[in-house]
Order: sequence, then structure tokens, then C-alpha cells
Amino acid sequence: MPYQTINPFNNQLIKEYQTHNDEQVEQALATAHQLYKSDWAQGDMQPRLQVLQKLAEVMTSRSEELAKGITIEMGKLIEQSRAEIKICAAIASYYADNAAEFLKPVPYPSSLGEAWVEHHPIGVIMAVEPWNFPYYQLMRVLAPNLAAGNSVMVKHASIVPHCAETFEKLLSEAGAPKGAYTNLFISQDQVATLIDDDRVQGVALTGSEKAGAVVAARAAGKLKKSTLELGGNDIFAVLEDADIDHAAKVGAQARIANAGQVCTAAKRFIIHQKVADEFLKKFTQHFSELKTGDPLDSNTTLGPLSSAQALKTLSKQVSEAVKQGAKLHYGGSAVTNNPGNFFEATILTGITRDNPAYFAEFFGPVAQIYVVENDEQLVELANDSHYGLGGALFTRDLARARRLASKIETGMVYVNSATDTAPELPFGGVKRSGFGRELSDLGIKEFVNQKLVVLAAKS
Repeated sequence: MPYQTINPFNNQLIKEYQTHNDEQVEQALATAHQLYKSDWAQGDMQPRLQVLQKLAEVMTSRSEELAKGITIEMGKLIEQSRAEIKICAAIASYYADNAAEFLKPVPYPSSLGEAWVEHHPIGVIMAVEPWNFPYYQLMRVLAPNLAAGNSVMVKHASIVPHCAETFEKLLSEAGAPKGAYTNLFISQDQVATLIDDDRVQGVALTGSEKAGAVVAARAAGKLKKSTLELGGNDIFAVLEDADIDHAAKVGAQARIANAGQVCTAAKRFIIHQKVADEFLKKFTQHFSELKTGDPLDSNTTLGPLSSAQALKTLSKQVSEAVKQGAKLHYGGSAVTNNPGNFFEATILTGITRDNPAYFAEFFGPVAQIYVVENDEQLVELANDSHYGLGGALFTRDLARARRLASKIETGMVYVNSATDTAPELPFGGVKRSGFGRELSDLGIKEFVNQKLVVLAAKS
């Protein structure tokens, strides 16, 4: 697939990018591996942390330029692009401030003697990243691994090459040596070759379930650790005692943010029957007030999907769901009076378990509404999913929320707010949503050697 920047607002081609050949890839890998073997990776981490802090400063100072680049390349609303740059800077600063504490030796009391665990880098990490958060996804893998001393090589999505190339330049501007972070415009076959190479010691992927299965199998075949952050079919549960005005407003935004192209977006709305009609009425009203248009225009509230292929896929999913018995409550069609990749905010009801939509992830502004009678049905429906990434519960009874949150099979649960992210909080899921965690203290320890050292007790 060619690496191209195509503006999804009007489908105009902006630039094509030259791919890297095998010789260039080998040279890049050799440089990254050599850096891992050097004092940069094996010695004092302070120079690495200084690069992260500088990176945060550089991104902050250029936030408007970087945000505009995101919006033009993949269609995110400009305010949301600005927020993405802000969280990226926060992640870099977070690890600059906390990595030394996270990676300090940990003592273990033992009858065998003085014992402790040290944390060391393991080598080159190969990352495969998606387009929906073109800088945030890169920062999540880069920041902890740079702090730990690992070299990072990345194949970014083919539809965001400008952001991919720019991020590498930002690292250079922040003072990172060549090989610390390398952007590669390469094919899936070249990714496989890199994973097979002994110099690559870890693999991280954020993307589709299909891509995750392929990459994880390849890594496992070479006995290499991988982390996967894949799809989601997150619940947004509203109990009968919830603030319905608040839940409907937050729920609408949680479904249409980034035009619904978020792994942790609210997708399955599970509503208690006592408030289902009220919620649906108010939720639908929020959808009806959305304004499609240029994502660079601050008045636009629903931007385009990232590509023509994304629009085609979503349109087919909705059509198939309706053919299989789902009721089209609102929306349901591509926007035809615009050359861009726009799809109406859509609400589906009456989805039965035998409908393919029941287990599918809709990567766009499509909400599914389910009605339950009690907490037991809520938990059963929530857990009847192939995925387990995030979820949200809305209720005034916090004790009840705690009980339900513990029963839901997912990596993250938020109470009275939409699923969110922060540098200090671990991010990841279970089931087909993947394994491993990014961010927080957990993220930095995914690709380090937790080495035990024991000084024998004197006899």
C-alpha cells in the first residue's frame, strides 16, 4: 500500500512518499542496534530523560503546526488534534520526571541473601502503529522505551506519512541520537523480516485484531515478547439513577469523538429500561445537532472518516446490520453532498445476538443501543463480547458502580465519565483487545530485563 497524504475532507492527494528499500532498512537496524550497545542506552539515563523533556517542549512550542498536520492528514477536528499534541507532551514530561523512580532497583527480602531486581534495556523494539492518533500512538511506545534505553523502530500507517516523518524529525530536534527512533516506510513483509532478526527483541502493535494476530504469531515464533492494543467494543452503561442529561451529552461525544474512530470509544450503549426512552430521546437530539464540515473549522462538530476505504467499510457494516434485523433509529448513510469521507451519526437498535453487528467493532460514528432490566443483565451483556478494552458506567450509587466495575471483563472502567487516558494511568485490554499495558509505571516495564541479583548470605 503506498504511503500517501490524502486529505479526507476533500480526498485531494497532497504528497506521496518514497518507501525504504531493504538496504536502507538494514542500515537503520544496524544503527539502532549499535546505539543500544552504546553508553547512551547502557549508561546514565539522565541524557535520555533530558531528550524527553526537550521533546515535550518542542511539541508544545509547535503545537498549532503539528495539530493542523494531523487534521489535514487524517481528518481529526482541530480542537481534538490540539488535545492530542497536549497529551503527547504530557507523556514525554511524565517519563522524564518519573522514569528514574520507576526503574530504580527493587529490594526483595530473602533467606538466600541480599537480593534486588534491576531494570535494563533489552534492545531494539519494532512498533507497528495506527493512524487514528498519529502522534499519541507513537509517543506511547517511544517515551517509556527511550527512557529505558531501548531503540525504537516504527512502521506507521500508510495514510499518515507526514506525521510519521515529522515525529522522527521532532526527536532529532530534541537531541536524540540517530537510531534512538527510526521511522520506516516499509511493507508488511519487511516488518516480518525485522521481527525475525535477532537484533529486534520486542514487538509492539496497536491496530486491528487481524494485524495483531499476525504480528503476535510472528513474534511468538521467534520467542519474542509482544504487546498488543487492538480493537474494542466498549460499553457505555447508564443505570436508572444516573443523571440522564449528563450521560446523554457525554455519551454522544464519547461516540463521535474523532468521528468515532477510537478503540476505546463508547460503542455499545447499555441502558436500564426505566430510563431507556428518556436517554434515547436526549442522545438522539445531540446527534441531530452535529455539524459536518471542514475539520479545520472550529464550528465543525463531526469530521470525516480517515479514508475512502474506511467510509466504504462502515457503510457496508451498517447496511448489513439492518439487513440482519437491526432497526435504523437515526442516520445510517454516507453524506453524498460532500467530496470527503463523511458518514452520518447513526443509532442502531434492536440488535440481536445472531446479528453480525452484535460482536463487530464499528470504527465510525455508529452507536448501538441495548436495554436491560437489571444489573445482572448489564454484566452479562457487557461481558458477552470478543473484546475487553474499556468501558463506562453512569450512576449516582458509587458502591454499586464499584461492584459492577469489578465484574466487567475489560482492561479499563470509568465511572461517570467517558473512557479517557492520562500518562499516569495504565492503558490496555483483555480478550481480543490484546495484552500488555502502555503508559504509567506498567508501560515502562513491558520491555525491560527485570534482572534478579542475589548476594549470598554468609554462612
